[in-house]
Amino acid sequence: MKVNAIKIAPSILAADFAHLAEEIQTAESAGADYIHVDVMDGHFVPNITIGPPVVHCLRRVTNLPLDVHLMIADPVKYIPAFAEAGADILTVHVENNPHLHCVLQSIRDLGVRPAVTLNPATPAATISEVLKDIEMVLVMTVNPGFGGQAFIESTMGKVAQIRAMLDAVGSQADIEVDGGIDSQTAERVAAAGANVLVAGTSIFQAPEGIEAAIKALREAAQRGQRKTRGL
Repeated sequence: MKVNAIKIAPSILAADFAHLAEEIQTAESAGADYIHVDVMDGHFVPNITIGPPVVHCLRRVTNLPLDVHLMIADPVKYIPAFAEAGADILTVHVENNPHLHCVLQSIRDLGVRPAVTLNPATPAATISEVLKDIEMVLVMTVNPGFGGQAFIESTMGKVAQIRAMLDAVGSQADIEVDGGIDSQTAERVAAAGANVLVAGTSIFQAPEGIEAAIKALREAAQRGQRKTRGL
């Protein structure tokens, strides 16, 4: 199994938007690797969040890569705007992109890292034809739309399956997980092959504070990787 370095991506969906810049800067100082930005339109998922203007503002307050997850009905129309706003990674869903090769290439042509995501009920096989066209796969471990949901246990096998698929084609792509990630689930998803962990509630609303929460997640994930290596 390919073992990539653990990265922690705090999700601003759970941050205090009245103090968003401060919370992001705190996360950056605490060792976060990415800032995860959930874009929802109320059509593809049952919630509405933010658009390119907010991403543009975020770009001004952090040096971390902006990991932008497009949970919207017509992502192709908005990809250029998000790229121009400062997204470093753009993740699109396999479920609503029938011309997935073209979409991923359009993201790369804009100088942004292309990624693809699967909802919990979507089989891993749906991305088999684009494994060499992506730099990251996001496995949703809850149904997208709202933060604070419980981890769906059946997604664990999909993480391991995708890691095997990527290894089989010699891909260096990361595997990201999003939904119900905390210090308990982090170890298990990392053992299955995930290395980018999105966490919102367990970071921004952690009683112990953002820095301690990020440290705990990273340590748990690293324990999972050591189990994979048999160490």
